[in-house]
Amino acid sequence: MSPLFAAGEFYYHARVTFFAWLAAIVLFLQLPIPLYWFVVHPLSGFWRRRQRMGLIVGLLLSWPPVTACIIVFRRELFSTARPAVWRIAAGVALIAFEVWLFGKLTRDLGAARLIGKTEVSGGGSIARHGVYAHIRHPRYVGSFLAIVGASLIAARPALWVVAAVWTVLMLTAIGLEEREMRVRFGAEFEAYAREVPRFIPAWRPRGERPGASAATTRRQRDK
Repeated sequence: MSPLFAAGEFYYHARVTFFAWLAAIVLFLQLPIPLYWFVVHPLSGFWRRRQRMGLIVGLLLSWPPVTACIIVFRRELFSTARPAVWRIAAGVALIAFEVWLFGKLTRDLGAARLIGKTEVSGGGSIARHGVYAHIRHPRYVGSFLAIVGASLIAARPALWVVAAVWTVLMLTAIGLEEREMRVRFGAEFEAYAREVPRFIPAWRPRGERPGASAATTRRQRDK
């Protein structure tokens, strides 16, 4: 590495703002998630016979490549200029909401379910409590909001392109996940999908809870 190049790199990193570093951390945590599920969901039957290997391969094919891209394209993704105040306020609020949501989902479901151990093992059940009583994919919604927040505070147009590509990958991963859920749970998941929206909570009359119609159907069938 030439001294001029080394000095240029040092100068760039010294000027990168705290908010750009925060955006980089968010991207490191969130961008690989759809890639991870691309490994786990399509081959879930194969990985159930090799559970530990499935988790390891999923991690290796998602986080290291994305991390390398973040490092290589850091100049295109992270600005050295301080973002506008409204960008900071909106971006930090979205990231903070994702952190809160992740903590709540971890308490509701446990970390093992969030990283896909139930998909690999073939166990588990349909979550109908907590946030999952209102939307089917809160984890993806939180990731999306965090990436939007990172795009606001990083203040680079290229990052919005990355966010758009990630959204397409996320929707594809959700399609794979729901296909697997239909295979595993059949009519039970179909009823849940009819009652609970994917991303935006629906208004419900007071006292009505998701799964009520499915439970009624099962009671009628058992009579």
